[in-house]
Order: sequence, then C-alpha cells, then structure tokens
Amino acid sequence: MTSSTVTSSQSPRPPRPNLAFRRLRGQRSPAEFAAMVRRAAQEIGERVSCDARYIGRVEAGEIRCPNYAYERVFLHMFPGRTLTDLGFAPRSAVRGRAARRTPCETREADRPYQFHDSQDHPQDPYHPHEDDEESDVLRRAFMTRGGATVAAASLGPLGLAFDASAADRPARRAGASDAGAVEEAVRRIRLLDDRHGADGLYRRAAAPLRAAYTLLDAGTTRQVTADRLYSGAGELAISVGWLAHDSGRFDDARSHYAEALATARMTGDPALEAHAFCNTAFLARDAGRPREAVRAAQAAQRVGRGLGSARLMSLLALREAGGWAGLADRTGCEQALTRAQALYERGPSDADPEWMSFYGAAELEGLKAQCWSALGDWPRAARHARRAAQLQDPHFTRNIALYTAELADDLARGGYPDEAAAAGMRVLDLLGQVQSSRVQTMLAGTARVLSPHRRASGVSAFLERHASSPRTA
Repeated sequence: MTSSTVTSSQSPRPPRPNLAFRRLRGQRSPAEFAAMVRRAAQEIGERVSCDARYIGRVEAGEIRCPNYAYERVFLHMFPGRTLTDLGFAPRSAVRGRAARRTPCETREADRPYQFHDSQDHPQDPYHPHEDDEESDVLRRAFMTRGGATVAAASLGPLGLAFDASAADRPARRAGASDAGAVEEAVRRIRLLDDRHGADGLYRRAAAPLRAAYTLLDAGTTRQVTADRLYSGAGELAISVGWLAHDSGRFDDARSHYAEALATARMTGDPALEAHAFCNTAFLARDAGRPREAVRAAQAAQRVGRGLGSARLMSLLALREAGGWAGLADRTGCEQALTRAQALYERGPSDADPEWMSFYGAAELEGLKAQCWSALGDWPRAARHARRAAQLQDPHFTRNIALYTAELADDLARGGYPDEAAAAGMRVLDLLGQVQSSRVQTMLAGTARVLSPHRRASGVSAFLERHASSPRTA
C-alpha cells in the first residue's frame, strides 16, 4: 500500500447538532436506537441500512433532512410529529441547494455505482449535495432488486457496486465517495448476514474487499479520506472474514482477519485492532485452538481498554471464556463469564463500536450457552440458549436459528429428545431464510444424537425432515 499525499481542507460551515433527535433516543445507545429504526422500517415494508454511525450523523446535524425512506420510518415511529419536530430542516429549505442534480439522477440506481475522483466530487458521499440529505443514489445502489431468492437478489448490488474488474482499473487517487462506498458495503454485508447467513454471501463479498485495497494502493489527497479508507477496508476484511468463518472456510477467515489486524497496526487504529483480535479469538475457538482463543481475547482486551466501551470489554471477556471452556478450565471460564456479565450491566454508551449492534442480552445468553455446552453442563447450557432465542430481535434471523440450534443440541445431549426435536423443527423452518454452515453443522450433530431415540415423540418426524432438507454447498 502506498502512502497518501495529504492536503488540508476546511468545511464551509459546521453542522448544528440535532438536539431534538438526541432527546428522542433517550437512554438507548446509538446501536440500540438504530435497531429500533430497522424494526420500524420492517413494520411498514421499508428498507433502510440504519446503524449507529447514521444515528450519530443525524444527531451531529450532518444530515439536515433525511431521505424519503428514512422520513417515512421516522414519522411512523413518532406519529403526529413532523420532520421539524424531530429536529430536521424542512425539505423545502434544503432542496434548493440540490439544483445541480441532473434530470436523470433518479435513474442512477439502474447503473453500477462508480468510484469518483475526489476532485470531481469533494463532498461527503452521505450528503453529496452539500448537507441536504443522505445520498439516495448510494443507498439505492446497494438495495435489493428482484431475483430468484431474497439472498441472491440482495447480493446483486454488491457485485455491481464493486465488480471484480475494479482491481484491474488504473490506479488513481481515491476520494471521499470511495470511502463512503466501502463503508456502505460493510453495512450491507452485515445486514444481509443478519437476515440470511453467510453461505450465499461469501464469494460475492470478496470483490468489494479487493476493490477497497486497490483504492488504498492508489492513495488519497486528504488524510481524513485515507483514515476512512483504511478503517473501512479493515472492517470490510473482518466482515468478509466472518462470512468465511460462518460458512466453514476457516483458512480463508484466518487470512482475512490477519489482513485486518495488519491494517490496524499499520495505521495505529486500536478499535480496528480490538475487533480483529475479537474475531480471531472466536475463530480459534471454533477451529479447535482454544489456547490461541484465550491469547487473542486477552490481546483484544489489552487494546480495547482505552476505547471506553464496557460492552466491548464484555464481549471480549466472553471470547476469553469460550477459550477457557475449550480447554475444560471451568474456573477460568466462570471468572471470565462473571467479568462479562458485570461489564455488560454497566450499560451501553456512545463509545460502543457500531459493529457491535448484534451484541445485546440475547447474544450474551447465547455465548454463555456455548461455554456451558463446551464444559458439558447441558441443563445450564439449554437454559441460556432458550433465553437467547426468546430475547433475540426478530431482525437477526440467523442468530435466532443459531440459538435455537444450540438449544436443540443441548436438549438432545441432556436427555430430552422430544423437546430437542421440537426445537430442531423450528430451526428447519428458519433454514428457508438462513444459509449458515454453522447452523447446519450443529443441526446435523443434533440429528446424530437423536438417531437412537426415534421412538420418542416428534423425533422420527424431525429426523426425516432433516434428512430430506437441502444442504448448502
């Protein structure tokens, strides 16, 4: 990667914080509030890629007026209020600055998203027409279009936005719009994985990653753009690594996580480094290297202490607990679990990384279940897995399938074949929406454990349906 030539640039005018919107968030973290927005969008059939960063930008006043999709969602969430009640500027007040839009801009979604040179497009890609609203063009470029299946259709825009030929294009300076496109790719991958699992995403997601590192090699003209690109490329490497991890491609995942770690250390980015070590610890546990899992989790905690996020430290303690459980060290595991619970109870904060939007009470319970399962305490594992499935936000379809599969396996190994079969049936119902080798592998193990219990209520029906279910290639 080449170093960047940096020139200073000054914003024409600072944004005014949106205090009204901040008050509406109340005591919730930005990630928790973003999850509420996504749920509200689902209620009215809208699709928005809302995350903690978007909420932060609204509260900072960077988005003076939301696009129409977000407007519909916000007005649904807060009935009887107007955009101005929510702290936004009237659309009429900001539309006048968008006069330089071309008449055919509304058809931009019909074309692949292109990387633009910063000299031609100096504005932030999230509000490219000065500060009027989040870019409809960029958002639509990553939205789902029609197709044979939901997952396949949702993946199409990723291939269009960062097609494989990007790596073959001549090197040139990257701009703010490129950094924004990389960040949007990360969000879209995470959202699609939450709903559909990793198996159908992994091969498509490698193309944006190659394009992101090509942009880094080309260099930038502004340090702020370089920082965004490095951080975005590192997070993209972790996201692609997770897709490889969850679909059973452990060697590929290890390579992607190492790439993210190298990027973090080269740029002195402790948040990215903690994230890379966190995922490395999780992978090591799943790959049967529990001592490495402990070491990686401890390294993540050393890096993460200065970031100010108790929830991050809680998750990292759980990663360490998983390693101790794999080593059959019950004392080490219990100590790490106790730390994880205490840190979690400190509550969310604005310092929580946006990638941690998945980490709530359900994930805490689910990871505890995995620890107790590894230690062979099936009743305790089943209790935590049941809580995890009950607590999970419906948006995270893949996690509901995962926790329910964990429950089925714990019940089967704990001597409750009928309950295990019922839970297994619920997982099979979800596999029409989720493609995850991890879930399928767990369910196959449950089926093997239940095989001698065919005469128990519901077990035969589960085994027959499982045997006839298609497997992900």
